Amino acid sequence: MTNLAPNQITDPDVYKTLLESTKAIPWKIDWATMQFTYIGPQIEKLLGWTVDSWVSAEDWIARMHPDDRATVPNYCIAQSKAGHDHEADYRALTKHGHYVWIRDVVHVVRNDQGEVTALIGFMFDISERKKSEEEILRLQKELEHLSFKDALTDLPNRRMFDSVIEFEWLNAKRHRHPLSLILLDIDFFKQYNDCYGHLQGDQCLKQVTHVLSQAVTRSRDLIARFGGEEFVIVLPETDAVAARTIAERCQHLIEQASIPHQKSPVANFLTISQGVNTIIPSQKDDLFAFIDKTDQQLYQAKQNGRNLIV
Repeated sequence: MTNLAPNQITDPDVYKTLLESTKAIPWKIDWATMQFTYIGPQIEKLLGWTVDSWVSAEDWIARMHPDDRATVPNYCIAQSKAGHDHEADYRALTKHGHYVWIRDVVHVVRNDQGEVTALIGFMFDISERKKSEEEILRLQKELEHLSFKDALTDLPNRRMFDSVIEFEWLNAKRHRHPLSLILLDIDFFKQYNDCYGHLQGDQCLKQVTHVLSQAVTRSRDLIARFGGEEFVIVLPETDAVAARTIAERCQHLIEQASIPHQKSPVANFLTISQGVNTIIPSQKDDLFAFIDKTDQQLYQAKQNGRNLIV
């Protein structure tokens, strides 16, 4: 008489009942014929397809999203041939034409000679998990987007400028193209804030942003808030003459806007000072020295009386 351990289950029907009472959907495929020898009845509740409609692996492949169909079956077959247990995520088609995210956990059964004889697996509905993952990714992208934007003006911020200028510098160096940079500063902005208040100062920065945005037209040109009342314009493939023209356009547009500034010693409206620099960078040139020289030119414009372009 065989002695059984306490609580040991030997009845196959009990195993089957346990399998079919779980949310995971069990299945088995014969490797030689690629036919389903078993699939849990839970499959009909989840996807709508009846158990007897799952005849072969072809049915599994046919009921997969086209994008997943291009990669998942080949991956699973390769892993199975190698005798490796594996997992795969894909979108399964329901009978009503919708898709459900599935995670298939696959165990490869081998005989004593090491040959694959069957695949046994469990399908899990991971739709809610995927929704959560997609929402997290969306939030991450939104945060990344916000991290490159200035909160007040909605312009690209200094972080974005640093990324763009580095890229354009390398591109200009590689192709021997001119790269121009404009650094501009609102004249006597501290006095503006003292006179009109910081809330009005914020509105002024937004007005200047709107005006400057009209000065450049190409998609690759970048206007960013450099910090405080300073702005920067990156002009790829722009020579010194064209850069000067854009700087003059900025100055003209600001004058046209006629933003009142009672405390300005140079005019009764808002003005800007600008430093403009152009280079065709070579291997010996340094990006930070280029930016620093532009900043020095802006300083010169301010020292020489403001409302100037240097």
